[in-house]
Amino acid sequence: MAKLLLGFLLLSCLYHQSAMGRFVVEKNSLTVSSPESIKGNHDSAIGNFGIPQYGGSMAGTVAYPKENIKGCRKFDEFGISFKAKPGTLPTFVLLDRGDCFFALKVWNAQNAGASAVLVADDIEEALITMDTPEEDGASAKYIENITIPSALISKSFGEKLKKAISDGDMVNVNLDWRESVPHPDDRVEYELWTNSNDECGVKCDMLMDFVKNFKGAAQILEKGGYTLFTPHYITWYCPQAFTVSKQCKSQCINHGRYCAPDPEQDFSTGYEGKDVVIENLRQLCVFKVANETKKPWVWWDYVTDFQIRCPMKEKKYNKDCAEGVISSLGLDLKKIEKCMGDPNADSDNPLLKEEQNAQIGKGSRGDVTILPTLVVNNRQYRGKLEKGAVLKAICAGFEETTEPAACLSDDVETNECLENSGGCWHDKIANVTACKDTFRGRVCECPLVDGVQFKGDGYTKCEANGPGRCKINNGGCWHETRDGHFYSACSDSGNGKCACPSGFKGDGVKSCEDIDECKDKKACQCPECSCKNTWGSYDCTCSGDLLYMRDHDTCISKRVAESKSAWTAVWVILLGLALATSGAYLVYKYRLRTYMDSEIRAIMAQYMPLDNQSEVPNHVSEDRA
Repeated sequence: MAKLLLGFLLLSCLYHQSAMGRFVVEKNSLTVSSPESIKGNHDSAIGNFGIPQYGGSMAGTVAYPKENIKGCRKFDEFGISFKAKPGTLPTFVLLDRGDCFFALKVWNAQNAGASAVLVADDIEEALITMDTPEEDGASAKYIENITIPSALISKSFGEKLKKAISDGDMVNVNLDWRESVPHPDDRVEYELWTNSNDECGVKCDMLMDFVKNFKGAAQILEKGGYTLFTPHYITWYCPQAFTVSKQCKSQCINHGRYCAPDPEQDFSTGYEGKDVVIENLRQLCVFKVANETKKPWVWWDYVTDFQIRCPMKEKKYNKDCAEGVISSLGLDLKKIEKCMGDPNADSDNPLLKEEQNAQIGKGSRGDVTILPTLVVNNRQYRGKLEKGAVLKAICAGFEETTEPAACLSDDVETNECLENSGGCWHDKIANVTACKDTFRGRVCECPLVDGVQFKGDGYTKCEANGPGRCKINNGGCWHETRDGHFYSACSDSGNGKCACPSGFKGDGVKSCEDIDECKDKKACQCPECSCKNTWGSYDCTCSGDLLYMRDHDTCISKRVAESKSAWTAVWVILLGLALATSGAYLVYKYRLRTYMDSEIRAIMAQYMPLDNQSEVPNHVSEDRA
């Protein structure tokens, strides 16, 4: 017992370094929209369990139970239900702090139908983070099943909410997590403060499960260049007065500089704290070496494989097993050993020293004191360490419209487009909608379909624009097929507007009516003409042996027409002969002139040779010389 007490004393000393640091409470905005007396924005501290809606918001109505006001018992024992009726806002339950764990209050409210829980502090103080208790078997069962968000509010604000409810007012609030994670650009930087110890209870089991489940998504994001991930490991130093003690020697390396708690909290059996520190250091070096080879995502493979192949329970948590995993992943074992250095040396280890410095908060991020801790864009994540929840928090860190495809998976999509297209524009005939699901909720943006860009506000109007627009539901224009002929008011070469084709009149969108050229006397008006209207056109016939000339809207004799046709043919033939004769004459003149020029140059070359003149072809027979 004395050894155990001394061990716990040592652990308290080890935590002293971080306890003197700065703890930042991560907050989200809570806005009261009614009643008018308490309308406005208020701070609330995000609970470190459940699933906060990072990147989104949630509206609801606050309810304060008349019994079980601290929520430490099941609400069904009092016949109380918080399930919202169809068509009403979700219920946010207000509970008082005290008498039981925060997580138990939220669990009981969740089982009664609450969509979120607000816990009112019982004293006036700065807001704190509601954390999970040191889990035992009973608490572990409900903590991992909490799925609703929760937040701590100040005592004074809680009293205002209670008074408004008692006065009969409907208290409507909005919880907003959209700015809980900064989202400055198209790359998210996040880090996980973890531990290789697999014998620390429910939290260790939760951490191991998270690493296994999140590995695939993490590697996809890292390989695509969307994220920059860094693993970290918490260590503490041993106070100078205890460096020579047995407890310090069993839990620390490098003469008390870097320590970890005993896995079993029993210094007489099992693995020691220094075994955990050494494996933590090895995993840091695995990441360092993998990062140098431009494959930082291999860290996820090593940690996952090590958990499976080298568990403490099977007494395989050792150097030999670790090196077997390293070799199987093709990593350079010598580089990793060099990186780790000598754990018995009385000197600093550069990598672990850097880790201790990183534990201290900088900027908007507080000290890392809770294990495990996830930090996204330098802001500590609060909530359940679960794949879908964490992925949503990471996706909230991307600048809007720059999210990778992984952020639009089933794990994080809001699916708001499934019902009434999310209130966005929707062409039911072409089955095209402007609604797009994202982790932040739906957005209404005119789509790009088969290379055709729709343009409009996305809410009430989206029109196909540019070449190819008529392929998609005829560009939203009128169209009809009759007697095997297709008629459309859409034209790819137009200005994007619908215009009825020739022979029709109308708006081009909803209707195009056939123009009755005969009735309107727009055609076939000659005395000998007989007019008959057809769909989209007209037929005009002439009496007797007359022929109708559509271009001149007149009737002429067939003989005249035939005579005109014959004379036309004769003139075409004569014109063709004239052109051929002229062309032949021009060719003859050109060839004759070229021949004469050649002969003259040859004669002159014989009697007046030029110094720079090369041999000139002579067409005069040598016999003539």
